[in-house]
Amino acid sequence: MIKDIGLETVGRWTAAAVILGGLAAQPAMAQERKSYPAPEGHPLTEIISGYEFRNAETQALQDDDFENPAFLWVDQGEELWSKAEGTAGKACADCHGEASESMKTVGARYPVWEPKTEKPINVELRINQCRTERMGAEAWKYESSQMVGMTAFVKTQSRGEPVNVDFSEGDMEAWKEKGKEIYYTPYGQLDLACSNCHEDHYGEYVRSDFLSQGQTNGFPTYRLKWQGMGTLHRRFSGCMKNIRAEPYKRGSDEFLALEVYLAYRGVGLPVESPALRN
Repeated sequence: MIKDIGLETVGRWTAAAVILGGLAAQPAMAQERKSYPAPEGHPLTEIISGYEFRNAETQALQDDDFENPAFLWVDQGEELWSKAEGTAGKACADCHGEASESMKTVGARYPVWEPKTEKPINVELRINQCRTERMGAEAWKYESSQMVGMTAFVKTQSRGEPVNVDFSEGDMEAWKEKGKEIYYTPYGQLDLACSNCHEDHYGEYVRSDFLSQGQTNGFPTYRLKWQGMGTLHRRFSGCMKNIRAEPYKRGSDEFLALEVYLAYRGVGLPVESPALRN
């Protein structure tokens, strides 16, 4: 198929649009979207949550805590919060108390610098660090229902808090630059970078859906396509598969660096987890 449409001459984005099912040649129908000022040095002048690119029905479902299916995972996380496990016989609550207080800013300020490993750590990796080092319990698989549920429960405590990652800690700035390089590097048979969709063409249609800015303030997220909840790294993996690239492993340094960079691109956006997306 690539040979038939002349990839060498029509350009990588045009070819990719044909393969992916068609990208709108012009911006989609204009509509008012709530935006926030972009942080200093940002390539865009305004930042917009993925929520603003969803239809009214999906937005209403996200906004209703009783109807939002993501709360099945949040409820699971809440149960696990008070469940003692491991050789230490401890639960998260034994150290952290009421999650509504101790976890209030966690979803907004992670990833953070971890001096012990000399690299950033996100919420998922921190959960497993606590389990193995403090509880004497087995680590959860990155995409297990327990991990997604606990991550969703923790981040839900930060709903409404502005994303505020500290890039002055350790080598966070260097990791941000590493993530930036990944963001702008073309990958896969379609030779596309994250920026080609989420910076160059956000607000346009692809496969009958809007492209967003690819912000991360709603993760973990319930996707209607998945009919379930998934981590940010699951979404990274799916994007790489869409462009016919071999994904990095979830929890890998590459995806962690990309997460750090995307946190910078969303500084100031309110945490929405558990969000709904298409």
